[in-house]
Amino acid sequence: MSKVEANTALILIDWQEGFDDWDHWGGNRNNPEAEKNASLLLSHWRQNNLPVFHVIHHSTLSKSPLRKEKPSGQIIQLLAPLESETLMHKRENSAFVGTHLEVSLRRLNIQKLVISGLTTNHCVSTSTRMAGNLGFDVQLVGDACATFDRIGPDGQEFKAQLIHDVCLSDLHNEFCQVVNTADII
Repeated sequence: MSKVEANTALILIDWQEGFDDWDHWGGNRNNPEAEKNASLLLSHWRQNNLPVFHVIHHSTLSKSPLRKEKPSGQIIQLLAPLESETLMHKRENSAFVGTHLEVSLRRLNIQKLVISGLTTNHCVSTSTRMAGNLGFDVQLVGDACATFDRIGPDGQEFKAQLIHDVCLSDLHNEFCQVVNTADII
């Protein structure tokens, strides 16, 4: 029996091949289990015939690995969408800006979202914040997200796990409930 209600959609954000180039994104990605956990969520949604939305980044920068015409811009095979699942391309940091995601969710009477993706502190955070602000009941699956090391404006290095943890703590109880895969399935 599913713990997920019928009016709950799974939103998978930026699970693209281009994120395999760790050096490009800052190195030292955290959470090596993120893809596996996202795959468990996706399998659960498919088994229960629940709505799935894949949202990927189509960068405005021609040299970016996240361009839909490049192999690196494609969704990783483990999470590749089925023909029956919605695929949207975004140009901004939010899955809701420049896409028909909100309209599609509203048409299906979706009130609850479960979100997974890359990177925790960028598109996942921005999308989660907007979803909460738009009135959706959001569960962000922390162990099905990941990020990379970052260099601050003063040159200080911040480790991926710290960034991930701080981002999740900023979102929890404000824009969403942060949960783990086991809490959902």
